[in-house]
Amino acid sequence: MKNKVILLAAAGLLSLAACNKKDDNNGSATTDFNTLKTKVLADFTNNVAVAGYSDLKTSADDLYAKLQTLNNSATDANLSAARDAWKKMRGTWEQCEGFLFGPVEDNDYDPNMDTWPTDYNQMDSLMANASAFTVADVQNYTLSLRGYHPIEYVIFGKDGNKTAADLTAKEKEYMMALAEDLKNTCTSLYSSWSAAPENYAQQVITAGAGSTKYTKKQDVYLAIIGGMMDICEEVGTSKMKDPYDAYLTEPALAAFLVESPYAGTSIADFKNNLIGLQNVYLGTYNGKSGLGLKDLVAAKNKSLDNNIQTKIAVAVSSFDNITLPYGQAIAAQRTQIQATMAALDDLKNTLENDLEPFIKTNITD
Repeated sequence: MKNKVILLAAAGLLSLAACNKKDDNNGSATTDFNTLKTKVLADFTNNVAVAGYSDLKTSADDLYAKLQTLNNSATDANLSAARDAWKKMRGTWEQCEGFLFGPVEDNDYDPNMDTWPTDYNQMDSLMANASAFTVADVQNYTLSLRGYHPIEYVIFGKDGNKTAADLTAKEKEYMMALAEDLKNTCTSLYSSWSAAPENYAQQVITAGAGSTKYTKKQDVYLAIIGGMMDICEEVGTSKMKDPYDAYLTEPALAAFLVESPYAGTSIADFKNNLIGLQNVYLGTYNGKSGLGLKDLVAAKNKSLDNNIQTKIAVAVSSFDNITLPYGQAIAAQRTQIQATMAALDDLKNTLENDLEPFIKTNITD
């Protein structure tokens, strides 16, 4: 997700037979490097990217269904179920941000779903003055009035303590238009990878061997690593450092800049972004595993692979030391936040100064 501060196909089609000397997903030690270069792209595509976007689509459908139930019967139990569905979908999306390249950026799916920060006064004014809410209306709103965060505001409330009885008819109408728009966006994002005419999965899998998007394998590998570096910088700078710095001089601005403030899921958001990066490097996602970037690196430089895996693990685990909601942590846990930001910066530098040159040197086709 890019911080846009307002102030300012078929399964068969996706598969690729591996020409391994040994037929197992983790048998990189017995797989020649040229085969690895192709197999890693296929496993990333099928096991991480397409699988993640498929889960995102399913989560969007479930959120819509839960919100429809809440719309029909505004009980606290139904509100709780809707909130759980929002959090689940949010976790999936944040992991998908670990590979933020391709249609999600090219077709503006990211900003249409996940622009922040939001202004609750602006949302309150919209709901007070709009005569009706349709999907077409939502698609024409400024981006901060569309996607995850306006839904978050409606179902959690400004301080996260909204009750079902607090929901107004206008809020529910806005909520359902937002949910349908979000569901449509996630369906389109999944289709952009899995189906004609775009079928981005095939563009990645066939890089350097017929892909019209990536004439060289090196190009797609650099795009993947670029996404990994971007998420390190985005989490460390936009999501964490901006409100962290603002707190000292403009506390109100700092609170405004915190991501997912109504649900209080900021730290989970940040950590899931880095888990998404880890998924890409290891070639794993939600119980599925295959060959990953780690296998390419280890085949040529095991020390570098160990270093990268260690720095990823340190960055991921560092979030566990921030135990307060982020809006409170920027005041009370600044040392822990500094340590996490330092770990993210260290990881980004390793990706930029070691992993990227490794790819440029060892994958030239």
